[in-house]
Amino acid sequence: MSFENKIIGFIGCGNMGSAMISGILESKLVESKNIFAAVKSKESALDKENKLGIKVCCNNAEVAKKSDILFLAVKPQFMDEILEEIKNEVSNDTVIISIAAGKDINYYEKKLGEDKKIIRAMPNTPSMVKEGMMGICINCNVQKEEIDMVKELCMGFSKTEVVPENLMGVVTAVSGSSPAYVFMFIEAMADAAVLGGMPRKQAYEFAAQAVLGSAKMVLETKKHPGELKDMVCSPAGTTIQAVKTLEKEGMRSAVFEAVEKCIEASNGLK
Repeated sequence: MSFENKIIGFIGCGNMGSAMISGILESKLVESKNIFAAVKSKESALDKENKLGIKVCCNNAEVAKKSDILFLAVKPQFMDEILEEIKNEVSNDTVIISIAAGKDINYYEKKLGEDKKIIRAMPNTPSMVKEGMMGICINCNVQKEEIDMVKELCMGFSKTEVVPENLMGVVTAVSGSSPAYVFMFIEAMADAAVLGGMPRKQAYEFAAQAVLGSAKMVLETKKHPGELKDMVCSPAGTTIQAVKTLEKEGMRSAVFEAVEKCIEASNGLK
């Protein structure tokens, strides 16, 4: 798919927006001259231009007017103001992608018009290292070829899957928020390794690489996680002793409840 004549716009260029732009540039799908971003201050605009090599301004409406695909990469509390600024500038052909948590498609249709092409997205922080997972839901105006175009565009920083909107709270819990749970797990394992005498830096490397490799095994072997767990647990071995302790201490139920609470909180956002 060619993006040669497409202008990719970003309103907001913080950590997530910058990660998305970097991934798109590294994929070579879009040239830097065709990416246009808007930020709050001239100082920030200059900084982003120098770091990313793209055109950056302080005019949200200008970016919205020129963009074929427009990412709204701002926090939810600023969205009302942003949409008021751009509502008369976005055309019916512009694909609008918002990453703001808690704002549903109906919200954007009310603010911008029911004839607009709206995609609601939930990326996650691993996008910063080009290993993101993003769920998207779409309104009826977005065509299949446009969905394919967005998925291809985002490949540079994230895998992307289309989900029904009623599952966006689940997406938030299982991929959007879950890096925090994984970081806690890595930290806990590293702390235990330090207790056992391993230097802190080395402990983090061992723990993090084990998590990375384990995740890769799930994705690449397509085996059930339980089957992969069983492969590590030798009869009367060390691993099964650790698994017994995790089961006794309620690790599985704790994770289950944490994800459930995150879903509830996400669905409660307005």
